Parts: sequence; C-alpha cells; structure tokens
Amino acid sequence: MISSFQESAIRFAGSEQGALIPFSAFYDTIEAFLDSTIRTVVIHAQDSDVLSDFDVKLLKVLFMIKYVKEIPANIENLATLLVGHIDEDKIDLKKKIEDSLKRLIKETLVQKNGDQYIFLTHEEQDINREIKSIHVDIGEVIQKASEIIFEEIYPDKKFKYSSHYNFPFNQVVDDRVYRGLQTNDIGVKVITPYYDPGTEMTQLVLKEMSQRENNLIVNLPANATFLNELEDVLKIQTYLRKTGGVAGSETMEEIKTTKGQEVGERMTRVKALLYDSLQAAELYVNSQKLEIKEKDPAVRLNEGFRSLINANYTRLAYINTFIDSDGAIADILYKDTVQLNIIEEPNKLALAEVSAFIERNTLRHIPVTMKTVTSTFQKAPYGWNEIDIEGLIAKLFRVQEVKLQLNSEYLGIEDRDLVRYLTRREYAEKMLVEKRIKVSPALLNTAREICKEVFNKTALPPDEDGLMRRLKRFVADEAGQIKALLENYKYAPYPGRGILDAGSKLLAELFKIKDTGEFFAALQEKKERFLDYGEDSQDLKKFFDPEGKQKEIFDRALRAVKIFQKNKTYVLDRNAIDTCGQIERIVTSQQPYSSIHKLPELVDKFNDIFVQLLEQECRPVRQVVESDYGKVREEMAAYGVADKFGNKFKHGYDDLLERLGRANNFYEAIAMKEESDRLKLRYIGEITREAARLKAEQENETGGGVVVPPLQKKRTVTISMARLLRGARNIESQADLDKLLSDIRVRLEEKLADDTILKIV
Repeated sequence: MISSFQESAIRFAGSEQGALIPFSAFYDTIEAFLDSTIRTVVIHAQDSDVLSDFDVKLLKVLFMIKYVKEIPANIENLATLLVGHIDEDKIDLKKKIEDSLKRLIKETLVQKNGDQYIFLTHEEQDINREIKSIHVDIGEVIQKASEIIFEEIYPDKKFKYSSHYNFPFNQVVDDRVYRGLQTNDIGVKVITPYYDPGTEMTQLVLKEMSQRENNLIVNLPANATFLNELEDVLKIQTYLRKTGGVAGSETMEEIKTTKGQEVGERMTRVKALLYDSLQAAELYVNSQKLEIKEKDPAVRLNEGFRSLINANYTRLAYINTFIDSDGAIADILYKDTVQLNIIEEPNKLALAEVSAFIERNTLRHIPVTMKTVTSTFQKAPYGWNEIDIEGLIAKLFRVQEVKLQLNSEYLGIEDRDLVRYLTRREYAEKMLVEKRIKVSPALLNTAREICKEVFNKTALPPDEDGLMRRLKRFVADEAGQIKALLENYKYAPYPGRGILDAGSKLLAELFKIKDTGEFFAALQEKKERFLDYGEDSQDLKKFFDPEGKQKEIFDRALRAVKIFQKNKTYVLDRNAIDTCGQIERIVTSQQPYSSIHKLPELVDKFNDIFVQLLEQECRPVRQVVESDYGKVREEMAAYGVADKFGNKFKHGYDDLLERLGRANNFYEAIAMKEESDRLKLRYIGEITREAARLKAEQENETGGGVVVPPLQKKRTVTISMARLLRGARNIESQADLDKLLSDIRVRLEEKLADDTILKIV
C-alpha cells in the first residue's frame, strides 16, 4: 500500500499546483499483482475503439471499489474519486462520468444496479450479456408491477366507504386487467410510463378518460426507472430458472448467487420507486383532477375512491336505515309496530325510486324479477346493498304497493316462506315483482256488501289485503258448510242441491284467485251470483237446521211418496191419488220451503187412506190364509198326526197372519196368498208322507212272519185348487164352461201317472 502511494506521488510530482491524484492512478501500481481475468478486462477496454482514456480510468476506479461496501459506486462517489484538480468543475465531471458509464454499460463492462455501477469480470460479462439477450414481454413487466401495487402497496380488494358499504373494484394497469374477469361497476386504472395509447397523455386526455370510464385514473410520473428495474429483475429470474439445474464452475455459481441477491435488492428498489410514484401520481375522477397532497399511496387512493363513489353513486344516501339480517325483513313483513306510512319512512326516497322503477316496467308490460331489481339498484347511481334492496321490496309489499308472483301464483302476506323467497338466490330469477294497481273504492264497497248480505259480517279490515284475507276465510268456512250439507243428498233427494253445487263452484272460483285486483274485480263480476246464493241458501240452511223440523217433515213426506210409488198399481182410490199428488208436487219443487207446513196434514191424510185401502186388500187375503190353515187342520185330523205337526203348522200360519197385519204395501199382502198356498201344499205333503210311513209300519206289524211280495207303491201329488183355477175367467156359455173343464183336465192329466195319486186341496 505504501509503495502504491510512493509510485503515484512520484508519477504526479511534476503536476501543476492544485492537481489531485485521481484514484484510478493507484490501479497502475497494483496491476502486476492482479489476476489475469481482471487485467484482461482493462486491457480490452484500452484496446477498444469506442472507449476513451477517461472511460478506462473510470473502469479502473470501479474495479478498485468493487468489493468495498463502505464506498457505494454511485456517481457522487465516483466524481469524488476521479477529481484531478482542486478547481475542477464537479458538475461537468459528473456529466462526463454519466456519459462514460453509458458507454461502459453498452460494452457490458459495467452493470447498473440502482444508483450504483458495478465492474464486471469476464464471467460476469458473459452472464450479463446472456441476461441482456433474454426477451421479456412488456405485459409481464406490467403484470409484475400490478402485483406489487395490488398485493403490497394497496392490497384491499374492496373500498370501505362506510360501515355499511364496501365497494369491490376492478384493478387495471395500462388497460391490462389484473387477475381474472373483473366486472365491478368501478375500478382503479394505473397509467405507467410504458402506456402508449397512440396520443400524448395530457391532462385533457386524462380528464376525458376519467369521464368516459367509471375508474379512478392514477397517472404515474414519467420516470420509468422502476419499470426498467422490473424488466431487469424478470430477465435475471428467467436466467436463474433456466440455469438452475445446470452445475457450473465455482465462480459461475458464486455469480448466480450474487444475481439472486441482486434480484432482492432490485425488487426492494422497485417497490420504493413505485411507492414514490404513487405518492406523486396525478388522480382523476369524473373529468376532474383531484387535488390530493403527496402522502401514503393507500390514503391517496382511498380519497380518490371516495370521490369516485360520490360522483357515480349520487343516490347512495337515499338509504338511511339498514337491514342487518333476514330477521329484520321478517319484522318488516309481519311485525305490527312497523311504520306503514311511506311518507314518514326514513328510506322514503329509496322506496320511491324502487316503486317508480317497478311501475315503469309494469306499465310497459316488461317482466321484472327480483334479480332485475337487486341488480339495477346495486349499480350506479344507487349502489345499495342487496339485503337493503330486499328490505325495500318487503316494505313495498307490506304497504300494498307491489305484488309478488312465484310460479304463476301471487303471494300473500300470510305466506310464511316470504322471507326465504325474497332473500334466497334460487328464487331471484323466478319471483316477479310488479306494481300493484290500487283497488277502486267501488270494488271494495262491493266486497263489503257481499260480506254483509252473504256472510252476515260487518266488522272488516280497512285495507285491500286484509279485506281479501278475511273474505277468503269466509269463503273457506262457507265451502266447508256446503260440503257438510251435500252429504245429506246421499240419502234423499232434498231440495236445493243445485244451489249448493252452484255456490260451491262460485266459492272455488273466487278462492283460487291470489291477485288482489283480480279478486275484487271477480267479486264485482260475480256480485249478483253471490247475492242470489246468499238469498237462496238462507231457506236451505233453515231446512237443514237440526233445531228446526223442516227436514224431519220432508223425510215423512218422501216416505209417503215412496210408498205410493211402490203401490200405485193397486191404489185406484182418487182421494189417495190426489193427496199423494199434492205431496209429490211439494217435495219435487225447487223452492218447497213455503209449502212444507202443509205436508204434515197431507201425509197424515194419505196414510189414513192408504191404511184403509190396505186393510180392505188384506181382508180377503186373511180369509184365504185362514181357509188354507183349516184345510191343513182337516188333513192332520184325518190322518191322526195333529200331535206331531199341530204346533209347527199353527206357528207357520200365525207368523204369516202376523206379517199380513204388518204389511204396508199391497204387493206384499197379495203375495201372501201365494205364500199361504205354498205353505198349505208343503204341510199337506208332510202329512201325506207321515201317513204313508205310519201305514207301512202297521202292515209290517200284522204280517205274522209270512213273506208277502212287495206291492208297487203309489206316490201322492198334492195340487192346489187355486193353481188349477189360476186367473180370472168369464163363463157365459156352455162352451166357456167346457173350455175351462178341458183346461183343468189337461193340467191334471199332465200330473197323473200309473204310480201317482192326485190330491186336490
């Protein structure tokens, strides 16, 4: 070191007064001791046609301080080390150094790293040349800059405007969207020095851009240093990735390690430079340049976003009270304490906007879904939260300003799933919202009149929905009553079924209507039918009233008519026919109620006549029965079997006579003649068989053991005289008599055989 000072002092001993020994002079004193790789770098520089002696001097100085961390190789320090005279102009010297450094960098002898310049060995030059030759797309540089801005300097993805509003925003740098599809209504657009729209980025152009786009325009200063640094970083990273798996010499590996460290240093500088650029950037919103002082970029951007939102969401403040949960929406719909007067509602301006939007579309016959409403009012100039918009719809529905329709059916306030329909995404595109047309007072008065006249109700709600719900309850109750009354018709043809059927249909038509306007319009259209039903059904309900007697009287009359219908072939009495005709006319009348009081007397009269007629018919039948029984008794006595059959046969004829006494129709009484005849034939048959049996026993007892060949036995066939003479005959001549006797002879001959005895009884 001492010898270096001596040699340098001797070399510059003859210099003029004020001369200084430049630091480069010390290189010559140690050159002989340097590694050849260092010397050849300087030698090649000396031999270069494009480099000057000053360039070589500067190169020597850069080598001398390459490994001295205490002396950063920046232009200030280099100028200090290269001063050759005490009076030398340092500014000119710095300019000279800057020009020289550019030439050295171009020849890949020196590398710039921030504000420092580094001497490169041959190996370092080779690597730097390879790095320099790597192509990096400008889009990669902008993407990396975007990452630093939006992940480190301003990492927020939403701008918190207030405790209730957080606005997501698009992130754009030089028209390049950062990460994925961004469809937010507002955004931030950063303009870097690399941005080239084909025109100069004047304030006028930037103002027009901010007016055209819903973006906060951030115009960075023209200094592109951070972008150049980023480009170098990307080149170095690309080189290190490419050579990462390839083992090189120890020197090469050391250089790559140094390059890796250099990347970290450069990135630190890039972030600092970008931070400074954002501090000094011009901000534009809605064609205005914002006057925001230089300060923390995040604070500046927040102020810019606030201005952007104030400019775009001019009706944001229309909502003053906010919804925090589905429970709050349920309170709006169902709680009795909710304010039902929109004029006094804190959010009245917002309600008016939503109501007007729905009304416009309804008048144009444009379907509006819940999703349409929420999407519209989440965008500018509103920007409201989705749940607050849902709350506004709930309020408009509660105060009967809008109607909700789902799956072609209108929803009512009584629907307990309303909150779910309003707030769940799966219903947003299915549920329609339309302006509700107010029902005219005339229609409401019609509804109240029907309630009074048909349902006998006068205490009614004043509002449309309440009145419709109450009416539907009346309709449901009435329909249930009709259903119960119709059960009676399963058993008898009572009057008024047509009234009940028509009423049931009328009520069903009304009950299925969900829309309030349609409901009251239908009431008006069906008013006369309702009033007619109300009037007609009053008599019918009295008829079926368990506390009344009309149905009981009517049932007796129906029984009387039924008896007459079954016996009318035999009833020829004019008085009976006329009386039953009067009864029948009443019971078949559509409106018999005013005549039912006549039925008891008519029914009693008919019953009395019928009993007399039936008694007259039963008298000869009774005589026939008694005659037949007499013949049976005679047969029992003749054959001596009364002890065996007497009680049995008596019981049979007593039962027949008892039933004859209870008979309530002619055909039953007349049929008992036939039954008596059959009973007679059966009993006489039993007597005949028993007599034959007794005779056979007696013959066997008197035989004395002598075997007598059996004689052929004859069977007795009993024939009823009534059957031989069946039907009415008129005998006016001998021929008629001969004809009758001939018919009897033929019938008897059909029964007669060699082994047969005919017995006529």
